[in-house]
Amino acid sequence: MKDVIVVGGGPTGFITALGLAQAGADVLLIEAGDAVIDSPRAAVYHWSTLDGLERLGIREEAERIGFPKQDYLWLVRKTGERIGYDLSVLQGTTRFPYNIHLGQDRLAKIARDRLETLPNAEVRFGTRLERLVQDADGVTLTTDAGEELRARWIVGADGAGSTVRHELGLAFEGFTWPERFVATNVYHDFESADYGLSTMVIDDKWGAVIVKIARDGLWRCTYMEDASLPEDSFLDRVPAAYEHLLVGKGGYRLDRAAPYKMHQRCAETFRRGRVVLAGDAAHVTNPTGGFGLTTGLFDAFSLWPTLAAVVLEAADPALLDRWAEDRRRIYLERTSPQATAYKRFVFHANGGGAELEAALEGMRAMARDPDVRLQRLMFTKGLETASPVELETS
Repeated sequence: MKDVIVVGGGPTGFITALGLAQAGADVLLIEAGDAVIDSPRAAVYHWSTLDGLERLGIREEAERIGFPKQDYLWLVRKTGERIGYDLSVLQGTTRFPYNIHLGQDRLAKIARDRLETLPNAEVRFGTRLERLVQDADGVTLTTDAGEELRARWIVGADGAGSTVRHELGLAFEGFTWPERFVATNVYHDFESADYGLSTMVIDDKWGAVIVKIARDGLWRCTYMEDASLPEDSFLDRVPAAYEHLLVGKGGYRLDRAAPYKMHQRCAETFRRGRVVLAGDAAHVTNPTGGFGLTTGLFDAFSLWPTLAAVVLEAADPALLDRWAEDRRRIYLERTSPQATAYKRFVFHANGGGAELEAALEGMRAMARDPDVRLQRLMFTKGLETASPVELETS
């Protein structure tokens, strides 16, 4: 019997598994796909997450493969107004006063490679969960190949369509947005248009999030389209969208693209018996601002020490209830409202008028007043929580 089986090979799953294994737990991670999914997904790691990556010993490698950055630009498309600021006010408040840009698949691969070097850890791709049954001593998983796997605890980190969550019979409460996001990786000279390494284009029609994601000139350009348009032909519409979005010199080379539905949804609980949910299996949000990935990482950073204490030190499993309640509260009270506000600002220009002007004035205040900027930048720190074990021992 394994101590823990982690279901799902995204960054939340691999980070959780790595922390548990480094702590000494016997861990198996299973992933339905044949490899880490490399379609365009989140790519910005806020400064507040870097301490957690450092604790696991992978921050330096993530920074080397990706790159650090400090600047932000908010560009109002209709007026040309440019509001810029950087993260320099974080100096002295954190060891790592910058963000890292890196595709989330690359972070998952870094964690996977570290995990595979540990003698008490195993990774299995191409292993799909079909059924889950709990008893007093553990959980039995049945795979699509009919194999039975057994563990004392299960972490469901298998994404928005989580089989683990479905097997637990948990409601996934919330709503689906009527728009579709299209995330594209593209080689294009945005810097010739004086775009920042993170640029938010504010517009009610052609709003976009445009960030550089690799040192070789690869950029992420994410825009929105009507979800009633046929998804299977989204690539046919990319060139027309790019006529509005690619403003730099020269042409472009599309590397890859992916459409996806956007949701604001949350599981009714993040723990049931010997099973806990983390990341998108527990909560999903539209990705504006990068708060979904950030919240998922903080789920993992606080889950692995808590679960390790339960598994290895016979700590009270009720600590996991505290973890689950706190992580759910943070999603509902902070992550989802802020991501929703950012989506409305960037992609809908807040409907224009006084509401848009008020939001822009807030950004102008960040640009001109370091105290305001520091206060606002601390928002992502508020998506974190200390693990219950750390709270108990502090």
